[in-house]
Parts: sequence; structure tokens; C-alpha cells
Amino acid sequence: MLLEVEVSRRLIDYLMSGEVQPGDRTPSERRLTEMLGVNRPTVREAIKSLGFLGLLEIRQSSGTYFRGTDSDALYRLFERGLVLGERGARDMVRARAELEVVVAGLAARARDEAGVELLRDRLTRMRECPDEEFPEADTAFHAALGELAANTVLRDMLKGMRAMIQRGWVEHTGTVRPREVAYGEHVPIYEAVAQGDAEAARAAMARGTWRARPGA
Repeated sequence: MLLEVEVSRRLIDYLMSGEVQPGDRTPSERRLTEMLGVNRPTVREAIKSLGFLGLLEIRQSSGTYFRGTDSDALYRLFERGLVLGERGARDMVRARAELEVVVAGLAARARDEAGVELLRDRLTRMRECPDEEFPEADTAFHAALGELAANTVLRDMLKGMRAMIQRGWVEHTGTVRPREVAYGEHVPIYEAVAQGDAEAARAAMARGTWRARPGA
């Protein structure tokens, strides 16, 4: 089992290296055994696993094709530890927390009336929405902060991290904060941004993200 997981990871690295483009046929099983230095049954099982996860498409009598790394495939790979592994997943959670702090400060500095109103609306939605919609409302609040920060690179990085962590970490471990706690942590973030206080915004975000980290 450990060998199959390792071969799957090495095969993923190869597919994501750019040598195979989405829609291209992958090398034959024989060629992959030579490239990966393992026996053919192990390669076959790794291919089946990646096919099940949506990364590969196995066509009878035609071969195996790389489907590309769409978001759903990445979520499934992340959930099974095939992309980052457990340590990598924890590192991503920590990295996201640090970036959220930076974005909160930038949002406070760059905020305008329309941005503050949007953030207030997102906070209100967190307070009033049904329980099943709270995770989405929480994500929308942070997305609004990303927009206020006026940095598209940080915004998009956090969007991808947030999606992978929500699907990969929370669903896998069941780590979820009580709604009242999560909402309460967002109020001082909003207030600091609305007042244009970057230091307070960073501090408020740091308090919330620290408590939200798995194992914290």
C-alpha cells in the first residue's frame, strides 16, 4: 500500500511537470515502469487510483489520458494526502493564516465606503443565515476582504488555499469551530477595517486564525 501511494505521488509529479498536457495520452504502462522503477502491477494500480480520483481517463483499447488538474480533482488529491501529505496540509493551513493577516491589514488601509458596506453586508449574512449556509457566508466575508485589499495575487492565492483547506482538511478531520465563536471573531476584524486601523485588523485576524488552526 505504501509503495502504491508513493508511486501515485511520483506519477502525479510527472503529470504536473508539464511534460504531459491535458488531453494528451500518457506513456504506456511499460514505459512508466521504466520511468518510475517499479513493477507493472504497481503502476497499473496507481493509474487506476488516479483514474478514480479524476486525474486520468482510462479508455479501453485506446490508452490512458491526462484529464488535467481541475479544482475537483485537486480537492480529491488533497483529501487523500497525495498532493501535499499531512505535513504539507498543515503547512498550507499555517500559510493561509499568515496571508489572511496580511490581507486584513491591506484591506484596512485601502478600504473605501463601498468596500466597508460590502464587508458589513457579508458580516450580517454570517449572523442571519441558516446554519447550513454559514461556511459559505464565512468564505464570502474573507473573499470581500481580499477584494478590499486590492491585491489580486494575494486574493487568488487565498481563494485557492481556502477552497482546498475547506474540502481537504475540514471534511477529512471534522475540525469545525462553533458558529457563535466563528462569527464573534469576525466582528473586530470588520470594525478595525471599517475604521482604517491596519494594526488592529491584523491583530484581530491573527487571533481568529490562530484559534482556527488544527491542533491550536
